[in-house]
Amino acid sequence: MMDKRKPFRSRVAAYLKGETTPGVDSDVVREMAKLLEETGLSEIEVERGGVRVRVARGRTQAAPDAAPASATSAQPVEPVAAAPPAPAAKRGTLVTSPMVGTVYLAPQPGAPPFVNIGDAVTDGTVCIIEAMKTMNPVAAPVSGRITEILVRDNQPVEFGEPLMRIE
Repeated sequence: MMDKRKPFRSRVAAYLKGETTPGVDSDVVREMAKLLEETGLSEIEVERGGVRVRVARGRTQAAPDAAPASATSAQPVEPVAAAPPAPAAKRGTLVTSPMVGTVYLAPQPGAPPFVNIGDAVTDGTVCIIEAMKTMNPVAAPVSGRITEILVRDNQPVEFGEPLMRIE
């Protein structure tokens, strides 16, 4: 058995090297719990020789695999505070990218943009998506005012990525 007076690092190092007997050393678990508090970490896990020691603060879930390992919680499960309310959904219609490509907010470099925040739109082009050297105009799906422009000029975009919001 290990000498209980050895520093924590020495005991953990011995554990990792396999120099201790199989099983869980309760002093190592206590020291790992102290380390959690000191560092502000929420979880520490160490595995050696088929024995896994996991020390976690707060709410924990069982591991999905049923390995022959020991899991130990350092502190009792704390009650979970109510989640903060979700931000209110923004009004309006999102204009999303119909394809992967590069978005251009103006017809050519140095030209004024197709639309600015506050502009009224009906059914015209609000931007262009370049894909495979082809310029694809993106039309306003609804009539209204541009309330947000969510991309920068010459920015790569993914399919379905929000570009603008129209109210």
